[in-house]
Formats: sequence, C-alpha cells, structure tokens
Amino acid sequence: MKLAILGSGFIARFYADALVGQRRKDEITIVYSRTLSNAKTFADDYKVPHYTDSIKECVSHKDVDAVIIGLSNDMHLEAVLACCAAGKHVLCTKPLGRNAKEAYQMLQAVEKANVIGGYLEDLVYSPKSLKSAATIQSGAIGEVIWAKSRETHPGPHSDWFWDKEKSGGGAIIDLGCHCVELCRNYIGKNMRPVEVMCWADTRVHPIDAEDNAVALVKYENGAIGQFEVSWSFRGGMDLREEVMGTEGTIWTNNFLRTGFEMFTSGKGGNYIAEKAESNSGWLFPVGDEVNELGYNHMFTDMFDAIDNKKQPMENFYDGYVVNAILDAAFVSAKSKKWEPVQIDDWRGVAQKKVQKEMTSYNEDYYLIKEEVLPSGEKKYIIKNKKTGSIEKR
Repeated sequence: MKLAILGSGFIARFYADALVGQRRKDEITIVYSRTLSNAKTFADDYKVPHYTDSIKECVSHKDVDAVIIGLSNDMHLEAVLACCAAGKHVLCTKPLGRNAKEAYQMLQAVEKANVIGGYLEDLVYSPKSLKSAATIQSGAIGEVIWAKSRETHPGPHSDWFWDKEKSGGGAIIDLGCHCVELCRNYIGKNMRPVEVMCWADTRVHPIDAEDNAVALVKYENGAIGQFEVSWSFRGGMDLREEVMGTEGTIWTNNFLRTGFEMFTSGKGGNYIAEKAESNSGWLFPVGDEVNELGYNHMFTDMFDAIDNKKQPMENFYDGYVVNAILDAAFVSAKSKKWEPVQIDDWRGVAQKKVQKEMTSYNEDYYLIKEEVLPSGEKKYIIKNKKTGSIEKR
C-alpha cells in the first residue's frame, strides 16, 4: 500500500511508527503539513520521498493508494472530501467529526465515491480489547449488562485540542470517543444506543470546554455503557475497562500497573510513555507502546480490508454512531436529564429478544443465589414461583 499522511505531528508520528509494525510492506509516499518546514522534517525523519503544504496535491499524488488523516478535528471534513474527490481510500483518526452532522457528511461522501472509509479508533484494536471482545462473543461471560471504560490523563499535547471551536469539545470529544466505541464493541454494535445521561464540568483549566465528564449510555436491551474521562488526572495516562456479564467479568488495565515498573533518578532519556508527567521516580513504562495502543492491529485490519474490498472492523459508520452518542452527552450535560441519541440512519441488525429463563431451585422455587458459608454450610436464597416470597434454605 502506498500511503499519504495528512499531518506531521504527534499522532501522525505514532501512525508512521506503526505502519511497519506487522505487514512491513507499506510505504509512505508523501506527507502534508500546513507548515512546509514541518512536512520536510517529517519526510526526513521517515524517509518519505515527497512533502507538501497542499492537501489537494498530497491526496492527488499518482503514487498514493490510500490517505491517512492525522489532522485537527476541524480539518477532517475538508480532508475527507478532498480524498473522495481524488477517488482515494481514506483512514481518519478519531473522532470522525466534531459532531454527528459532520460525521454523516463524511460517511455519505465515502459511500458516494465508492472508497473505503476506515475509522482509526486504535484502542478497540489493542491486544487486550481484541481478546476481551472475542471472549465476550464466545459467550464466556454471558450477556453483557454493564461495560465501563475510563481514560484520564493530564491533558492533550497540542494547542488545538484546548480550542472548543477547532476540537468540537473537551475531554468528551477527545477521550469519550474511545470509551464509547470500546463499550459498543463489548455490548454489541447491533445494539442501538437510545439515551445518555452525562455530567461534565470545567474543573481545572481556563478553557471553554469541559475537562472532566462521566456519562451513562443506555442501549435498547437495557445494557449500560459508562465512560469516565478527565484532562486533569495526575500521574500519567490511565486506560481501564470493566465488563460485567451474567456469567463473568472482565477487567483490563492498559497503561498503569501493567506489570512493568521501574525507578530512575531521571538521568538519561526523557520519554517514558505517552502522557507520562515525569521521567524520574517510580515509573510505569509500556513494553511496546505502539502495539499496546492497538496501532499495529488497526492498520493491518484497515489495509487488509482495502486489499480485499471489504469494510474494516471500524469504519465511518462507527465514527458516525460515536459522534451521535457524544452529541447526546453534550446535550445531557446541559439539561441534566437523560437525552435521546439521534441516529437518523440506523443500520444495526435487529436482535431477536430471547425470553430469559430463571434458574429453578425445584419445581416450586426459583434460585436467586447459593453460597458456601465460612462454616462449610451451603445457603440458598430462593423465590416462590407462585407467591413471589423470598426465602432462605
């Protein structure tokens, strides 16, 4: 795959590092940056033969098969439309749009141009997330009734994130998009999100957008997706998921307390891990940061999808649904009420509702719970099938 990259900053460099992570046959042909000198520096660092400060020139280059967008949120729509006009497959960083309206325009554009639109939601491709999703799909933890995702850190690295007009919001749009899509993958993408309750506030930073938020997303089967996001968490980056099912539980910790700890006085190299606040004391490095954050698996899936002319696991429709959920979160944060998720083009496959069978204790009672007491005695909490009375045996 011959690639163009739009952007030369933090995320574009992460993407470039990942492109040879697994397939090792893809080539960055040209890079775009609004500042030509930045484009040249990137090109020099990654041995890219061409660089430019023109989006049109970049995406229209004759040696480009697909375009990777690593730009600020306010430039995503413009960049996607340029890719579609050039007939190039396009992979866009998260969030797809600043809101669902922008995201839907991008979805319609790639479908009209008949090109692949890949949504670069890296965290659903992390090894732990992929394993968790596969475990859930196998039925190992039963029906998911609650999925919780937390992403917190001291704040983003670039100035545009902190500008509400350019970004579309604060911690919700930046981090909530990760959390929402992780929960969708665990609960099931065919399960329609119906309403959101959200608290958000600007607690620490002198900005117009929110720097902390918590939200509940209710799905049509009653499952709850929960996200916790913060730009004021101290101590690095905290990425965690909890998934509770009727037959089991999954807990993952992706960045802190992962079994890799070290102490250093601070002499030597400066970079430890993304969003690390210090390079001295007890630190928590990540063994293979690019891989642990999902970038390798993500690009493998994206390019394999293009090769095989099929949709990737994460596509522009997913980006649109995520934006729709976040739109409802912003409304709820203001109204302090449950707010409906507005999805005008729902494509989820309707799920047949299966009547749940209660576990019987015997022909007259349901079994609520059984446990073994410290004495070794077994205790049963049961419910009378006729009267509904709760009893102990």
